[in-house]
Parts: sequence; structure tokens; C-alpha cells
Amino acid sequence: MNYILAHKKIIMGVSGSIAAYKTVDWVRCLGREGAEVNVVLTEAAARFVTPLTFAALSGNRVYGAMFDSVDMEEIPHIKLAGQADLILVAPATAQTIARLAHGFADDLLAAIILASQAKIVICPAMNSRMYLHAATRRNLKILAEFGYKIVEPESGSMACGEVGPGRLPEWDMVRRELCAVFSPQDLLGKTIIVSAGPTHEPLDPVRYLGNRSSGKMGYALAAVARQRGARVILISGPTHIAPPAGVKTVRVQTAVEMRDAVMKYFSEADIIIKAAAVSDFRPARRSEQKIKKSNAQLNLLLAANPDILLELGQKRKKRAKPLVLVGFAAESENHLKEAQRKLEDKNLDLLVVNDILAEDSGFAVDSNRVTILSCGKEKIELPLLSKEETAGRIIDEIVGLLGGKLMVEKK
Repeated sequence: MNYILAHKKIIMGVSGSIAAYKTVDWVRCLGREGAEVNVVLTEAAARFVTPLTFAALSGNRVYGAMFDSVDMEEIPHIKLAGQADLILVAPATAQTIARLAHGFADDLLAAIILASQAKIVICPAMNSRMYLHAATRRNLKILAEFGYKIVEPESGSMACGEVGPGRLPEWDMVRRELCAVFSPQDLLGKTIIVSAGPTHEPLDPVRYLGNRSSGKMGYALAAVARQRGARVILISGPTHIAPPAGVKTVRVQTAVEMRDAVMKYFSEADIIIKAAAVSDFRPARRSEQKIKKSNAQLNLLLAANPDILLELGQKRKKRAKPLVLVGFAAESENHLKEAQRKLEDKNLDLLVVNDILAEDSGFAVDSNRVTILSCGKEKIELPLLSKEETAGRIIDEIVGLLGGKLMVEKK
């Protein structure tokens, strides 16, 4: 269950587009997140996907007609409008967008939106030429002026065979926008650097030294920070994760490349979160050719990589602009002792430590169990949570620091 979307009352407004079939799974996903979903179909939408399909997946009655013979005394457009925390219109056709932009109330969905004070999210989906037409662009601008959130469509191959903008976005992108709508915007105006993932240190053209970090924790932190209004620069080692929408992503391979990227943006940052699992060592010599078994040496000489977090802790002392500096420690023994030493030695505000030997937390899994240490405050031991919720709890602590409660003195 998602801690942001759980128990939220969401109306899914579906209009008549071939993309309507995609929203069937969206209803299922919202239910899994703990949201309560009521689906409202336009007359045209019901020709693409039956009400029964949405009813089965939402567990609720599906609404369509403005004047329904069932429960007429409840006045559906007023009842639903008053209950909703958010109305998601997806797919939003050119016709539906025009109807909403001009304040018509000639179908149930439009009437609900006119009567509601809920947050409105619009996901346009249509032929590229219709989407790019001046009338549609003007109508979308009007909706944005109303305060509606417009999730821009993707570009690609359309059902009509044309290629261009107008495809309904994937659920992951829309989900992030919904989470942002319900998240406090307490990081507006702040720039956050988040480092994530492993580093790969080349031994020869096909081999490298690395670690098991998946980057999931760092990416979750970047996503949550963006949802809460920050400008986010994600500096990522090699991962297979798609970057969060709206986040500037800088790809690196080695520890030295990661260090250079972090320092490049150092002066812009209000907050730096070093969640990457940076290799402590690299091969002292990189072979230009693949090392053959026949002449391979049994001893591998290593050189120390730069300690990026230590350098940042020293560099912040000379900076006039305040900086919140957060580190991560992945430990297999003496967790709190090692974490406390790093917190003090590296001049950090917060240090997040987790047990890398635990099967349900740490590397390559979707959950985490961490302890947050800070100077002058009791440690915070978080239970097993999703990495997204763990990220939210860490961001909460950072927001407290920004309020001036616990800033580390620059020594």
C-alpha cells in the first residue's frame, strides 16, 4: 500500500479513446495502492471498455448517465464531486478537453468537474494533429490556468498509424504526478543533488569491480524530492531503472566520474544526499586488452578511490551558502558504531545506515529498514518500509533541518 495514495478518494474519468483500455490496469494499480476509485465513463468511452470491466476492478459501481434511474435522489454529480480528493481524466480526448475548457456541463464527468473542488489531473490522448491543433493547445492552456495539472502525452506510434505526440503516458509517470499532487511542497525553491547506484571500476574492456547496489533507494529519494517541489539533480551509476520524471539525470560509470559530477553541481545545491554505493577501490592498472587466463596474475593491485562524502564535508566548511549533507552507510557489522564514526568524521547532518546482510532490506530489494543518525538528536529507527516510504521519512528529517533545528556546526 502506498502511504501517499492510501485512502484517497479518486474519480477516474474515462473518455472515448482507444487508449481507454490502458486505464483498466490503472484502476487496478490504484486499488493496490490503497486508493478508493470510482469510475465515470463518457458515453463514447463505454463503447471502448464496458462498465462491467471497471466495476470488477474497482469494486465500485461505475457511473455514466447524467440522469440514472438508480438512486436519483442522490444527484450523482454533486455527491461524487463532494467526495473526491482528486479527479483523474484519462484518456482526455480533444472533445473532453474542449468541453472542460469552456465550462460545459452536458455530461456527467464534465458536471462533476464543474461542481468539484478536488484536484484535477488531465492526461490528453489523441491523434498528433488533433493534439497539436491551435484549438487544443489553447484549451489545454485554459485548463492549466484553471489550476488543472496537465500530464503531457508521450510521442510514438499511434493507433491510427501515425507517429508523433499524443500517446497516453505510462502509469509510472502518471502515478508520480498523483503522488506530487498529494505531497507537501516543502522543498520548493531548493536544489537537491542525489547520488545513486553503484560505480563500475574497469579492469579490462570486459571486466570491472563493482557492487550489488541497484540504485533503488537513491532513485526513490530523487522521486520523492521532486514530488515535494525540489529541483533534483540525480547523479547515477549504472542501473536499469528509468529516471523519475522531471529530474535532471547525469550518468556516470566510475567513482572518479561521480566525484567530478557531484563537484560540478556542488555550488548549486541546498541539499546533497549521497545514497550511491561508491567503490572504495579501483584496479591500480587498467588493461587495454582483455586479460587472458593464460597470463593472468593471481594478485590484483588496487588503488583507493576518492572519498566523495569526506571531501564534501570538508568543502562545506568554506561555503557561505548553508548545505544539508546526508550520507548513507551500508554495514554488515557494528552498524551504529561505524555509522556514528562516519557521521562525525565526515561532518554530516544525517547518516542513514542499513544492514546489507538482511534479506528484506538493503541491496536490490524494494523494501528497506534503516536507522537515521544525526548530531544532537536521538537516533530514529524506522521499521521495514518500502524504499519510497523510507525516502519520504528521510526527506521529512531533511525538511526539519532546513527549518534550522539541527544544522551541523561548520568546524
